Amino acid sequence: MTEEVVLYERNGPVATVTMNRPRYRNAQNSVMTYALDAAFERAVNDDEVSVIVLAGAGDHFSAGHDIGTPGRDVDVSYERKAVLWWDHVDKPGGDQRFARESEVYLGMCRRWREIPKPVIAMVQGACIAGGLMLAWVCDLIVASDDAFFADPVVRMGIPGVEYFAHPWVLGPRAAKEILFTGDRFTAQRAYEWGMVNRVVPRAELRDTVDAFAARIAQMPAFGLALTKKAVNQAEDQMGMRSGMDSVFGLHHLAHAHNAEVSKDSLAGMDAKAMRGASEK
Repeated sequence: MTEEVVLYERNGPVATVTMNRPRYRNAQNSVMTYALDAAFERAVNDDEVSVIVLAGAGDHFSAGHDIGTPGRDVDVSYERKAVLWWDHVDKPGGDQRFARESEVYLGMCRRWREIPKPVIAMVQGACIAGGLMLAWVCDLIVASDDAFFADPVVRMGIPGVEYFAHPWVLGPRAAKEILFTGDRFTAQRAYEWGMVNRVVPRAELRDTVDAFAARIAQMPAFGLALTKKAVNQAEDQMGMRSGMDSVFGLHHLAHAHNAEVSKDSLAGMDAKAMRGASEK
């Protein structure tokens, strides 16, 4: 691939990390995952950076995991950064899926949640499934009024995406609603549920995020890092980490069941089928 799948820019104390596959609505393949990790590491190691913004190029933040573009690279090995586990490429069946998803999905999201600098997700357009995972690991979410969200993977018979933060970021009943129906929900609904911090007109999204980031950047860096850790630890004491571990097992049971009773571990659903079902 000749294009840079992730862009990095620093403006004063704010680093912006931008997913750059707009043709595919910023679907996340492994090369993007590891490019995101490298960009976050660069921002963490730069003492001039106080706040990180995660963005998506084009009309959409992210349509989720890459399950069907020409750049899908599930069969490619990468140096593992999130978990100490063996490579997935030469492994069969559930061994392959568990190894890969432990690393590039659950493991990377947990790694990014622990970034010691505040991270703001700047969300426009679609934020679906794996896109939700990326937004949820951020500390704050600012969404445009045309943004929409969904986790439709129950259509595959799978109980939600791998980073199963739903009950903590939405509350149990809202989590069940979006999972049971697979329906999209608006930025305003996300704000009402407490998932989103601010909703602004699309034309004001960048300026709002810039002002928000600049204000946060005035705070002491170590104080911000400790405060972030304090809130994360409180979430984990409320069961987030252990709950997520238990659901990850159910997630892989669903993959294995699909592989036994249907054509593949995704119950035969591709990106087009998932999008069509969500738009009905």
